[in-house]
Order: sequence, then structure tokens, then C-alpha cells
Amino acid sequence: MTKARLSLFQIWNMCFGFFGIQIGFGLQNANTSRIFQTLGVEIDHLAILWIAAPATGLLVQPIIGHLSDKTWGRLGRRRPYFFWGAILTTAALILMPNSPTLWIAASALWIMDASINITMEPFRAFVGDNLPDEQRATGYAMQSFFIGIGAVLASCLPWILTNWLDVANTAPAGQIPPSVRIAFYVGGAALLASVLWTVFSTREYSPEQMAAFEAAQAAAKGEAVSAEAGPGRAVSAYLTGGAIWTVAGLAVAAGVYAAKLEKELYVLAALIGGFGLAQLAAGQLKRAGRTANGFSEVVEDLFAMPATMKQLAVVQFFSWFGLFAMWIYTTPAVAAFHYGASDATSAAYNAGADWVGVLFGVYNGVAALAALLIPVIARLFSRRVAHALCLVLGGLGLLSFLAVRDPKLLVIGMVGVGFAWSSILSSPYSILSGSVPGRKMGVYMGIFNFFIVIPQLLAATVLGLLLKTFFGGQAIYALVLGAASFLIAAVSVFAVNDPGEPKRLAKSAS
Repeated sequence: MTKARLSLFQIWNMCFGFFGIQIGFGLQNANTSRIFQTLGVEIDHLAILWIAAPATGLLVQPIIGHLSDKTWGRLGRRRPYFFWGAILTTAALILMPNSPTLWIAASALWIMDASINITMEPFRAFVGDNLPDEQRATGYAMQSFFIGIGAVLASCLPWILTNWLDVANTAPAGQIPPSVRIAFYVGGAALLASVLWTVFSTREYSPEQMAAFEAAQAAAKGEAVSAEAGPGRAVSAYLTGGAIWTVAGLAVAAGVYAAKLEKELYVLAALIGGFGLAQLAAGQLKRAGRTANGFSEVVEDLFAMPATMKQLAVVQFFSWFGLFAMWIYTTPAVAAFHYGASDATSAAYNAGADWVGVLFGVYNGVAALAALLIPVIARLFSRRVAHALCLVLGGLGLLSFLAVRDPKLLVIGMVGVGFAWSSILSSPYSILSGSVPGRKMGVYMGIFNFFIVIPQLLAATVLGLLLKTFFGGQAIYALVLGAASFLIAAVSVFAVNDPGEPKRLAKSAS
């Protein structure tokens, strides 16, 4: 028993929702710092307010992945999460640019990111669920295409409204410019329409059919399908490790308090201590024999990660630290360094912010095209070489912001960033999928998200402090730090063992 091959139009319908999701994500990335600064946030406090995005991803994605694996209803397995996530995200997109105060804007960001994660997390599993093996590459390529196109539109919307439709891009102090507000309304409508298109134009296989497919695939390989797991990590290891990490978190918090360091460092303490508390909770549940729950499963599998996944975690850490530095600080960096403006109400600042939207559109557009070229590079050399090359291009692209003073020429650097972004979205998952057991694909994809979220939390914790302490609060040096992080990630790629690479290269040669 095998899954039916789908037509190109059916695959298009499955992936079209990603177009809208990426519009919402792109509007958030390109305009959040602008909104926060308009409401009075200082440069060195921007990063801590961005913490809402990675914090919600850390919590929401594993939960949604676990729940969607076990859901079945009138809308199927994954589509209920698309549906309700899209409604909540649209509401947040309307609320955020109308926020009268900073804390309402920060709350709207939190709601928006949680809702985007509810919608986005099941989409990659959706392709894996519905397509046979030989069509999955096409499905993920279609997703990458819509990611690029949606992000281009989102990034350019404020600029288009101002330069083509004469919508004002300035407003009185403390108010969001009309071009930004209208862009968020348009983005919300596009997100809702595209996700609902996918919800109502696609179908899903039932749990019984999925079990039959898995059994047939295992039989073809001469394997047995088993839901039983080994004993896993010992209770004593959980309790000992949990105690050590919890005490370490408390020690960091005490050190921050005693030395009167920046309050953002309490987030780092909470991250360390939270990992310890999670281990203590998992150990107590295991001691009581209560492991049949999503929390215990995620924690258990976290400590049973394959070696390749651990190696990729290092690459992901530095890749996403660099991305987060770029997303937070490109607007204030370009406005100050290239347009000579730090006042968020000035015309020069808003011109710079609009140009950043265009630059973000460029890197996303390049990413859509690079998605077609990266597989060719991987076939000629290897997946690791292709990913490392793209990360180097991204690092050089961010470094160019310090070397180039003409803002129009920054487009050249964004070409390199586009290659890095495209590869970050695809190459690690391509390598990872060959190293984890198929029955645990959903769990490990959720865990893999930790290594996207943790560097973002760390960036939100330390970037503002680093800029204030070592770089005089100049945002341009956050992009330099991001470039260095990309280059470290590129070197780290070569420490990754790609178990599917020898087989793939041998097949290509034959």
C-alpha cells in the first residue's frame, strides 16, 4: 500500500498557505523594531522585547507537534491547527500596529508569534503525511518558493504603499505610520485567505491509512513497526542533571543581582534553570511511572538525539544567532549608519526603515531562486559543502553593511544573505531526515526547533548588552556579530556526519 501521487496543482494547494504565513512572519521581522522604537524603546532594549518570538516557539512548537500527531476530526489532522492559527494571527496583525502603548505592542508580538507557530509547525509534517517519498522534494521546494514570494511581498509592502500609492510613512510621535498599519491589514487578509485555501482545498489520510502506509514501508525494508521504546535515561541521571542545572541558573541570577548587571541576563539564568527544572520534572514523572505524555517524550528523546542531530545543533545555533541579530538590528543600523538618523519620528529614519523592508524583500526573493540552485551545488559537491558555502555568502553579506556606505549598494550584500537563508531553511532538515528514525520524525523536528529558539533567546539576552558595553550602542556592530556567527556556523558544518551523503553521492555517480 502506497500513497497516491498528487498533481502539481494539488501540491500547490497544499503549500499555498505558506505564502500567507510568510507574509505575517515577514511583516513581523521587518517592522517590529520600527514599531517598538516608535513607541519609545531605546536601541539597547530592543533585543529583550523581541524575546516573545523565540520564547513562544520554544513552548508552542513541541506542544503543537505532539498534539497534531494525535488529532483527528472533521478538518483532519493538521488542518485544524492551520485554521485556528490563521484566525489568531490575523487578529494579532490588526492589533499590533494599532498598539497605543509599548506593552500592548509587546503582547501583540507574543500573540502573533504563538499563532504563527500554531499554523506553521504542522505544515512540514503535512507535506510528509500526504506525499509519497518521490514527491516530497517537490513539496518542500514548493514550500520554499512560497516562503520566498510571501516574504518579498511582506518586506516591500510599506515601501510600495509609500512610493507607489503615496501613503504617508511618518506620523506624530508615539504613533505608527499609516504605511505600516495598512501593510499589516493587507498582510492579515492575505494570510487568512491563503491558509483557508489550503484548509478547504486539501485532504488528509486517516490515522488508519497512515499506520498502513508505515507498515507497508517497513515491510518493504524488512523491518518491524514497533511503538516500544528502550529504558531511556535513568531517573538518577535526570535528578542529578536537573539539580546541577537548576543550581547553575540560580547562581547566574544571583551573580547578575550582586553585580548589578543588565536585567536581560536574568533571561539567561531562567533558560539555564528552566532546563534543570524540566529534567527534575521528567525524573519525578519517570520515577512514578507516568511517562505516557508529550512532555516526558520530548525530554526523553532530547537526551537520545542521534550524533548527527547534535552536530547539526551547533550549526543551527550559530546560524540562527546571526539571523536574529540581523532581524532585530538592521532597521536601526541602516537608519543610523547609512541615513544618519536615530529619531524614529524623522523622515530620514523612516526612509531608512522603508529601505530595510526592500532589502529584506531582496534576500527573500533571492532565497526563492536559490532554493532551485542549492540542490545542484549539493549534487556537484555535497550537502555540507553547499550549506557551508551559502553560510559564508551570508556572513560576507552582513559584513558589507559596515564596508558599504551607499544604502542602494546594500542590495549586493543581501544576495549573499538570501543564499544563507534559503539553505538554513532546507539543508539542515535534508541532512537530519536521514539520521532520525521515521517513527520519531515529528518529535525530533520539534526538538530540532530548540536549536533555533535557544540562540534567539540568547541573542535577545546579550546583544543589547554587548552593543552598549563594547560598541557604544551602535547597531551596525550587531550585524558584524551576526556575520561572525554565520562564518562560525559555516566551519561547524564540516564537523557534521551526513549518513545519507555516501549513498547519495554513489547514486549520483552511477
